[in-house]
Amino acid sequence: MARVLIAGESWITQSTHIKGVDSFVTSSYVEGVAPLRTALTSRGHEVAHLPAHLVPSDFPDDRAALEAYDVVVLSDIGANSVQLAPSVFEGARPGGDRLAALRDWVDAGGGLLMVGGYLSFTGFEAKAAYRNTVLHEVLPVDLLPEDDRVELPAGARGQVTADHPALGGVDGEWPLLLGYNRVRPRPATEVVATIGDDPLIAVGTYGEGRSAVFTSDCSPHWAPPEFCEQWPGYADVFGGLIDWLAA
Repeated sequence: MARVLIAGESWITQSTHIKGVDSFVTSSYVEGVAPLRTALTSRGHEVAHLPAHLVPSDFPDDRAALEAYDVVVLSDIGANSVQLAPSVFEGARPGGDRLAALRDWVDAGGGLLMVGGYLSFTGFEAKAAYRNTVLHEVLPVDLLPEDDRVELPAGARGQVTADHPALGGVDGEWPLLLGYNRVRPRPATEVVATIGDDPLIAVGTYGEGRSAVFTSDCSPHWAPPEFCEQWPGYADVFGGLIDWLAA
């Protein structure tokens, strides 16, 4: 059993309703973590979820705090949210460098998984911005300097390219995915699944630890229900990634 921290995979939406000359605003809070959390807990892993709005205040501040976990998953949460604690961003007081702490924790034996989305890797309008941080060196892939999203409205299927334990023994045809973040493999990277000509799942090592990427999403919209809710292989893939990262 691995102790897993998932950071991100939630959002708050505001909608403006205009009815003639009158208007009003409604707000809603949504979590997209359910498919991933269910898949991992079904395989016996202990999962803690840190929603996106709590990441700035509650993400582990140092390597010692990260020792509570075996694997950290960053999913659809940008570098700014991890780095800029309220005391730093709002109070202008020096604080810990959380991404440097995460890098050092992986170097000492931790496991890191980044899952794709609009605020993963480089992200929408380059706002995820991990390329400019120390965490970039930990990932098994190089990130693009520009918006890296590849939208696939007609869908495309992941293709297994290597027999690797990180795939969890998944078998058969994959359901369609509707997009991903484009990345480039590094020389020592093992690309174990592709989408189009690009990496979908890539794994590597960093110091004594391990890192992996899943460049599409773990929930809608890039991961339709047929992929993240109805496909048995979903739990195989993400369970295999966590097992490998925690080994």
